[in-house]
Amino acid sequence: MKKKQKIFAFDANVILSDAQCFTKFGPSRIVVPMIVLEEIDKFKHEMTETGRNARHFSRAMDGLRKKGDLAKGVMVSDQGGLLSIELFPDDIPSSVNFLDISKADNQILTTCLALQKTNPKQEVILITKDINLRVKADALGLPSEDYDPLHVTIEELYSGVRYFDVSEEIVDTFYTEKKVKIPEATFGANQYIILRNIENPSHTAIGRYHEEQEAIVSLISSSEGIWGIHPKNVEQSFAFDMLMDESIQLVTMVGKAGTGKTLLAIAAGLALTLDDGIYKKMLVSRPIFPLGRDIGYLPGEIEEKLNPWMQPIFDNLDFILSMGTERFIHRPTKRTPGRGSQELITQGLIAIEPLTYIRGRSIPQQYIIIDEAQNLTPHEIKTIITRAGENTKIVLTGDCYQIDNPYVDSANNGLAYVVERFKNQRIAGHVTLQKGERSTLSEIATQLL
Repeated sequence: MKKKQKIFAFDANVILSDAQCFTKFGPSRIVVPMIVLEEIDKFKHEMTETGRNARHFSRAMDGLRKKGDLAKGVMVSDQGGLLSIELFPDDIPSSVNFLDISKADNQILTTCLALQKTNPKQEVILITKDINLRVKADALGLPSEDYDPLHVTIEELYSGVRYFDVSEEIVDTFYTEKKVKIPEATFGANQYIILRNIENPSHTAIGRYHEEQEAIVSLISSSEGIWGIHPKNVEQSFAFDMLMDESIQLVTMVGKAGTGKTLLAIAAGLALTLDDGIYKKMLVSRPIFPLGRDIGYLPGEIEEKLNPWMQPIFDNLDFILSMGTERFIHRPTKRTPGRGSQELITQGLIAIEPLTYIRGRSIPQQYIIIDEAQNLTPHEIKTIITRAGENTKIVLTGDCYQIDNPYVDSANNGLAYVVERFKNQRIAGHVTLQKGERSTLSEIATQLL
């Protein structure tokens, strides 16, 4: 039986999250309801990623308009894809005559159902990130789908860690020689491996797969810790290893609140920047999204405006710097006892900056931490990573379950996007942190609430 051809109708929130979404559906027919263009028009003056996507899509439509009649359909690319603008139907289907058509969502539904009626040999599918709209579409017999370019759920997200059962001899060899080759096994670049004795599961060894050596190698470690911070579990040991390895230029760490993502990243940054001098400066930033109701504009210069948003960064910096020099690693260092975070910022060794003005920059020889990266879109993440100059390391941290940006979700946010795209690259490393170490109360609250 021949499959029905598909017609994909886009909601505005899909376009506002990815201005290039219409290029990702192959040779199918793509429909943009007229009301969607009006909704997008409301955002085009915003100086945000949403505003940029609105403007980018409008320019793309203007380019297609010059190629042909958008009312009849214009080919998106040489590979196919016919895009058209669909007007609100004159003949409203009787199944939706009870809907309030002054609402944009109901106009989209009505347009799609009219398409369904006039194209019985084709399957009309509404693509929207609005859950309620998908529910309403289902109730009216209209197929609908979420827009998810990754096609991966958060539960399926690459963890960066793999258990591998081996013989006792292989575990013992690893401890003796600090590396071991397992020719019959296939591992990802920089994947962390927990070798487990098949006869005695409590007899284990941990390492990282080194693609060039084609072997599992031992981790970078420091018996005295890094700026007084010691890994408290095996996942934190993995995190320190990739943070301290200069060959790994992109690090992603995903984990719930209290797993130590930001603390580990800052401690490693201090060691590599102030102690080793590998990087000239540590740059720390995070996207600005309020938790709950926003309190409005903040007074003062840019530094004063940033202080409330960057306070979690200052908290971690001050915690590390207050631990005392006797617990720090003993090597030549630029720092002096008692030096606080503000002094390091004043001297230009640490920079706390907003992401707002990063577009167009080139950032060489810096250690960059982007905290709360789950609130960024894939396009914003691309913009940040492509700013990296020679000898720059980027660390992305976040929790894909704690998202404040209304235009991304747990599966298609920028952090999850990077984890999946870079999971087999030699210059990238990833680990998912599971165990909370902030406090007993914090860990129990994370599990119960």
